[in-house]
Amino acid sequence: MKDGKGLRKMFQSSFLGIKELPLEERPRERALIKGLEALTTSELIAILFRNGKKGTSAVELAKQFFKEIGSLRAMASKSPKELSRVLQIGDVRAVTLSTAFELARRLSFESIKESERIEGAQEAYEFLKPRLRDLPYEVFGAIFLNQKHSIISFSELFRGTINGSAVHPREVIKEALKENAAAIIIAHNHPSGNTTPSQDDIILTEKLELLLSHLDIRLLDHIVVGGNSYYSFARQGLLPSKH
Repeated sequence: MKDGKGLRKMFQSSFLGIKELPLEERPRERALIKGLEALTTSELIAILFRNGKKGTSAVELAKQFFKEIGSLRAMASKSPKELSRVLQIGDVRAVTLSTAFELARRLSFESIKESERIEGAQEAYEFLKPRLRDLPYEVFGAIFLNQKHSIISFSELFRGTINGSAVHPREVIKEALKENAAAIIIAHNHPSGNTTPSQDDIILTEKLELLLSHLDIRLLDHIVVGGNSYYSFARQGLLPSKH
């Protein structure tokens, strides 16, 4: 019968971490020497994983995981619970991955200055893309602008299926008045990637445009974000009073 020390060594060796790999295969050490840009995507994931699973090193587990999930975009669009189910990587690894993506998302927010002007649909999409594109659920938000169409703020107002009962126009108007906005751009995402607006989207847009016009607040556009594309109501002529 093995003694306690032997059993502990056998147990530890069955869960291979990065430290157990040869020096040239350790991504953390290689990152310090050559920089993170020298590492593969799987090696970066392995650093976040820290440890592997029984009989599988962290690097090998990361390779299997990335092959299974397919892409960084697919990874970013999943919740921690969904990530946890991929190869049964566990909640700790899944939350760590999701945290890395959330930090990257917030970094992209900082890159857009609050004083930036939005001149049209493309600029609005570039602003909205990091905020909405990869979310696994629907979000409705608004960009609030001043008279010169410089950004005052962006607010996420509702989550869930976007329809007349889910989105309350009074809340949008309340936020616009609070921000002293002269114009707004409303937006929501379609996690399916299909940017075609629904009938509910069209009805909601018409209702908001009418109500905001009574307050001398211009609704410049409604942007639907999905995948690598977007749909602009203004470009499609669905905001006839826009000027």
